[in-house]
Amino acid sequence: MAARLKVFVTSDGLTDYVVAVSSRAKALAAWGVRQDVFKEGAAHETDDPALVKAATARPGEVLRRPAGTRGALADLKPAKAARPKGPTKAQLGKVSDLEARLAALDAEHGRALAALDRERAALDRRAEALTSRHAAQRKALDAALRAARSALG
Repeated sequence: MAARLKVFVTSDGLTDYVVAVSSRAKALAAWGVRQDVFKEGAAHETDDPALVKAATARPGEVLRRPAGTRGALADLKPAKAARPKGPTKAQLGKVSDLEARLAALDAEHGRALAALDRERAALDRRAEALTSRHAAQRKALDAALRAARSALG
């Protein structure tokens, strides 16, 4: 069994918004409102026969008319569909900027690592040269020491 439809009305001061749904929460969702305008007294359920007839003919669809009018309900028109929410230009720009900064940081890090690798290779070459020079000098001094000791006796 389908839920019984109720007709709810709210106004922004210029336009009355009417919707036929099964609950207050669904009315708030149809109007695109997050705060509880029922609690604030800005929305209410109505039993006005003309509004009930028009709204129940198109359940779930938000209808509108100039605020405070009792004019012909033929003037009721579907409200413009809410635009799908998406990122704003500012949000897209911020993401783009952060992506660019991240790429620049990664590139800088890569360059610094490459420079350290070059320095390490140069230090390794210097250490190898020092080690081979030390080995040659030690060999020569060992030979001289052996010769001096053998001359002693």
